[in-house]
Amino acid sequence: MTEPTRHLIRGGTVIDGTGADRLAADVLVEDDRVAAIGPPGTVKADGAAIHDASGLIVAPGFIDVHTHDDNAVLVGPDMTPKISQGVTTVIGGNCGISIAPCVMAEPRAPLTLLGGGAFRFERLRDYAEAVAAAGPAVNIGLLIGHSTLRLGAMDDTTRAATAREIDLMRERLGACLDDGAIGFSTGLYYKTNFPATIDEVAALAELLPDHGAVYTTHMRSEHDGVLDSLEEAYETAGRAKAPLVISHHKCAGPNNWGRSVQTLKSIEAARQRLDLSLDVYPYAAGSTLLEPDWIDPEIRTMVSWSVPHPEHAGRDLADIAAEWGCSQRDAAVRLNPAGGIYFQMHEEDVQRILAYPPSMIGSDGLPHDRHPHPRLWGTFPRVLGHYCREKGLFSLEEAVHKMTGLSATNFRLPDRGVIREGAFADIVLFDADTVIDMATFEEPERPAAGIAAVFVNGRQAWGKEGATTARAGRFLTRH
Repeated sequence: MTEPTRHLIRGGTVIDGTGADRLAADVLVEDDRVAAIGPPGTVKADGAAIHDASGLIVAPGFIDVHTHDDNAVLVGPDMTPKISQGVTTVIGGNCGISIAPCVMAEPRAPLTLLGGGAFRFERLRDYAEAVAAAGPAVNIGLLIGHSTLRLGAMDDTTRAATAREIDLMRERLGACLDDGAIGFSTGLYYKTNFPATIDEVAALAELLPDHGAVYTTHMRSEHDGVLDSLEEAYETAGRAKAPLVISHHKCAGPNNWGRSVQTLKSIEAARQRLDLSLDVYPYAAGSTLLEPDWIDPEIRTMVSWSVPHPEHAGRDLADIAAEWGCSQRDAAVRLNPAGGIYFQMHEEDVQRILAYPPSMIGSDGLPHDRHPHPRLWGTFPRVLGHYCREKGLFSLEEAVHKMTGLSATNFRLPDRGVIREGAFADIVLFDADTVIDMATFEEPERPAAGIAAVFVNGRQAWGKEGATTARAGRFLTRH
């Protein structure tokens, strides 16, 4: 059966992604674009598939600005964790970790966060071709990661790069930007990236303005050095004259709980002189590698995966350490290579950062973890259900804007993130009264409730029966 190329979404309440007030309207989709929007009953579409949106919100598909889905769109192109929560576009290559440009038989940490056996793309165009062949259910745009560039250009990443190595990284980054990469990311927190100086990062980031691309950073510290790390990010972006995105902003560790008052004041002041934005996920726990040096017995840590002890995925590190009769740090050593979930933020800080108007929403989900953080499946419905409807942190219009139009603007994604005539038909229908995340730390792979339908480039990817066979996602470039 041929899938219809015309869809009439009838009787819904449109929240268009710009922050404007909602309105009752019908929406006509033709091919991959929104063809018409009009008062209920006024939009005619002979032969269109009719979708009754009575009682539902009709919004732009959500844009997950912070993901590690580079490889997931290839090995799991159905992308159920994302499409089931209304996400239609993902931004990969965050935290200095990107799948290209890199050819590596056995990935080194932190590139392991993208899964094994993924690094075979010497050029971004090669990756783009692989995405097209895989046909994922969601769109993907890619940032180029600094750790990826360093591992490809340096024999030793425990030091600053030489001038010759920087030139090689610039050449490779420039080629990727020519191929349509949407930006450059650092993960200065990670060992492969930590030794990089401002001079090194700025020398790469200065390529971005001519390409209309952005600089995103997982800062050097989100713990005690969070304010100094913000200043480093400002200086780097200022020297490069590049738009800046602070990744998954947080104040981590008990010593820093409450400091979001200071960090947001710093960010607001910097926004007066810089093109500066930030993203945040709606949880008080983060997830990354299980590094023994990062273990703090004062906070709960859960194991998300372990190569030598896969049976312990989903268990608390403290319980494993008690069984083994050792410290949590020593237990982490025995579990490695491994991943961890760190309950390191305070809820008041999370809410304060979420409510800050310039904040975008990103899941930072890790799709290859055996027992993933629930943010992989629940981020966007959690914002809508828990923080908007239940906590009242912001209006529904603002919540949608944070996940759509604001994100498309900051990441330079033309005709995405809004419902208007001529825009791409990335659309989600949800019930504002019931939408909620169902994934938990104990059961992290549960689809959200309240997502009625999802369209990607005009084709229905999710409906009452779950995922459809339509996979219309594209590799997004700035071209």
